[in-house]
Amino acid sequence: MDTAAAIAAILASVRRIPAGRVSSYGEVAARAGLKGRARMVGRVLGMAPADDPVPWYRVLKSDGRIAFPLGSDAFKQQVRHLRKEGVRVSKTGRVDLATHAWTVGQSLDELLWG
Repeated sequence: MDTAAAIAAILASVRRIPAGRVSSYGEVAARAGLKGRARMVGRVLGMAPADDPVPWYRVLKSDGRIAFPLGSDAFKQQVRHLRKEGVRVSKTGRVDLATHAWTVGQSLDELLWG
């Protein structure tokens, strides 16, 4: 897959994450056909134009933590976005993945009705 196609696939994968759900960098990479390229997902999201409505804030570390340093402006912004969608975020920036993770195995009912 060439670079432009990889970037497009990553952004498309992130756009598919439903509001109120989160995914990890690794899961986004796998869904984009780039298994093992979690760091590439982070780089692509970091370079996305400000006017692109990609919901970058729905992407977390594999353990459910926000990747930005605790208390940084980016950390606070991500927390605000997630909470606005009903995602519970702890003071330390951790999201309960059992509750909020978007999993590939979700049924149609879960995707439609939550």
